[in-house]
Amino acid sequence: MSVQVATVKMAEMELKEAVRERPPEGPPIPAILSVPAVVSPMDPDNSPAPTLSQPLKGVPASAMKRSDPSQRQREIGEGAGSPEGAVSEAPRTIKKIQFADQKREFNKRPTKIGRRSLSRSISQSSTDSYSSAASYTDSSDDETSPREKQQKNSKGSSDFCVKNIKQAEFGRREIEIAEQEMPALMALRKRAQGEKPLAGAKIVGCTHITAQTAVLIETLGALGAQCRWAACNIYSTLNEVAAALAESGVPVFSWKGESEDDFWWCIDRCVNVEGWQPNMILDDGGDLTHWIYKKYPNMFKKIKGIVEESVTGVHRLKRTTDMMFGGKQVVVCGYGEVGKGCCAALKAMGSIVYVTEIDPICALQACMDGFRLVKLNEVIRQVDIVITCTGNKNVVTREHLDRMKNGCIVCNMGHSNTEIDVASLRTPELTWERVRSQVDHVIWPDGKRIVLLAEGRLLNLSCSTVPTFVLSITATTQALALIELYNAPEGRYKQDVYLLPKKMDEYVASLHLPTFDAHLTELSDEQAKYLGLNKNGPFKPNYYRY
Repeated sequence: MSVQVATVKMAEMELKEAVRERPPEGPPIPAILSVPAVVSPMDPDNSPAPTLSQPLKGVPASAMKRSDPSQRQREIGEGAGSPEGAVSEAPRTIKKIQFADQKREFNKRPTKIGRRSLSRSISQSSTDSYSSAASYTDSSDDETSPREKQQKNSKGSSDFCVKNIKQAEFGRREIEIAEQEMPALMALRKRAQGEKPLAGAKIVGCTHITAQTAVLIETLGALGAQCRWAACNIYSTLNEVAAALAESGVPVFSWKGESEDDFWWCIDRCVNVEGWQPNMILDDGGDLTHWIYKKYPNMFKKIKGIVEESVTGVHRLKRTTDMMFGGKQVVVCGYGEVGKGCCAALKAMGSIVYVTEIDPICALQACMDGFRLVKLNEVIRQVDIVITCTGNKNVVTREHLDRMKNGCIVCNMGHSNTEIDVASLRTPELTWERVRSQVDHVIWPDGKRIVLLAEGRLLNLSCSTVPTFVLSITATTQALALIELYNAPEGRYKQDVYLLPKKMDEYVASLHLPTFDAHLTELSDEQAKYLGLNKNGPFKPNYYRY
């Protein structure tokens, strides 16, 4: 539950991706809501301003990023319409940040630099924590593109584009249900709305549009922000929730099943509004950030802060095929955070699990957890299911696909759809047969067929859901990050990426504990002194991984 804070320099662009690795009766809210000071990059009295071994250029202000430790550096290609631009990987120096009301400092995590292009969203769209099952409105008989419809909400506004505004009532019910499972956000909304810490903030967002996201968006609105929203994934939008947001007055541009052209059109409609200049970005995957930078550089220069959300460590298998896992042979490619969760779930369901891994440390962990470490070529002919979760590209190639046995299920739990070479399957000799939503048979000339889920995209987002309570943790951290960035005085963040203090994560966690009627043990003064800790936290250094 760590968040990284980045501040960057305005000049020519070199984009960096950082990789890391309650309710009313809960604890008092930190100074972030009343005093614009929570994170201080370094103590100016003791240390010089942080410098980069390779400066980040062109990003106009600070940015925050949440990322998954299992994610390797992504391979991003240049797509049609994408201006040229490149960022090379560079070593990072260790920086420190400091919580405003604490004197305890923490080491900053090393990060990586990656490159991406504007064409990334459709083939590699950031599809992390916000997810949804197939909406029950997907089977609508209305095949008219929302772009061709003239719709207005009950207030007469047409500043939105959704599948069907008449579904708003159903979406509102889903949002109300989500609110019950997001206690920290609701507590934050109740405690801080009087202070309006985001008054004057104009936030443009690009995330998965689900009931949980709607709770976040409406919380930001309650805290004083103006919001405009688009979707970061063409499949994850709940149409009825998008309609409910539009009905409530939020300009939202999204529907389930967008084309690539629709995707970029929606993002452009979200940001290209006469007389409206965003000063904050909440992004999931970087597509919105790059679109503004490439198409609207003057607008980009006025952005004060960016909160980037990219979490792939959601460990759930979905009932997409109604297959029994007991006794099935499954190979999981990658034993990072996502792979560990997949393997544990498969093992619990009685599967025979093999693991492939390039990292000797992760490989040793897999062996000690009781899984057999193999090369994919060694088991590809015999396994029933292949799951990729490496964050890499071409993990499962056409050669592997050709050698799979009849009926093998192939799916991806990694960050993007580059792990499975799906493009190689779109050839004249192979037949694609749609079985159900997000389930395809790919049939070879000899009659062999494999089952491909979600066209190789992130399975847990395209085919099912993530628990609302889990998303409450993510969304609360995002909201606090936006508050801090918006209220931080100029100069607080230097030219780098910073982790928010562990104390902030601990605060978010504490907001959720009353839901379980949980009671924390408190350290005595003597115990705190023995451990060298403040008895009120933080209790772990920033580099600590739970």
